[in-house]
Amino acid sequence: MARIQACWRLWRVLVHVLAGAWRIRWVFPRLQQPERDAQVQAWAREMLARLAIKLIVIGQPPAVGPVLLVANHISWLDIVVMHAARHCRFISKASVQHWPIVGTLANGAGTLYIERESRRDAMRVVHHMAERLAAGDVLAVFPEGTTGDGTTVRPFHANMLQAAIAAQAPVQPVGLHFCDGTTGQHSFAPCYIGDDSLLDSLWRTLKTDGLQAVVSFGTVQLPEGRDRRSWAADLHQAVVDLRADR
Repeated sequence: MARIQACWRLWRVLVHVLAGAWRIRWVFPRLQQPERDAQVQAWAREMLARLAIKLIVIGQPPAVGPVLLVANHISWLDIVVMHAARHCRFISKASVQHWPIVGTLANGAGTLYIERESRRDAMRVVHHMAERLAAGDVLAVFPEGTTGDGTTVRPFHANMLQAAIAAQAPVQPVGLHFCDGTTGQHSFAPCYIGDDSLLDSLWRTLKTDGLQAVVSFGTVQLPEGRDRRSWAADLHQAVVDLRADR
């Protein structure tokens, strides 16, 4: 029975992904940006529903930009969860834009891309981020630079914070947590680490009942004279504290 239920959920997810890609290709060109943002958030919420994941939002998401969201990183699901809680523009590795279907979805969500191996490209992206923050966007990054199992938060890389310093934009820490809705215990089902493949992580998630995705928004911070490294350390502690409250 569990396998049949997981297969049914998988079918519904695939249909939703294809429908989203179709909408981005044929409908988005006729929409204004606020309408696109709202549709991305609605799509993300429906995706969680099809995965049988309950979204819980704690704290106050930003009503408007400019703001840079910094969050811990656990799974491929993190992007969907954060879009569902509050639409934002992510910073992602450049190869994602060339992935079939996924690249279409990422482009439609307004993702900014970076060649991680290129120092010059990182500087370009920081400059572009500062421009978008100055224009009032809500951006999001995962400063750990990779996924973890969700039990700890790795040290934050500070590079992307330079954009917030240059734009004098606020930064808001965000704590992500997946748990069992009945017991409240941490769930490893959505993890995407080590030898995990995307299909492994997706299948575990599809088979898991009662999964909750908790998004905790912390207190907005301003640079207040801090350099990017000291600010990164303070934001890291804020995210750790947000997750400890769970």
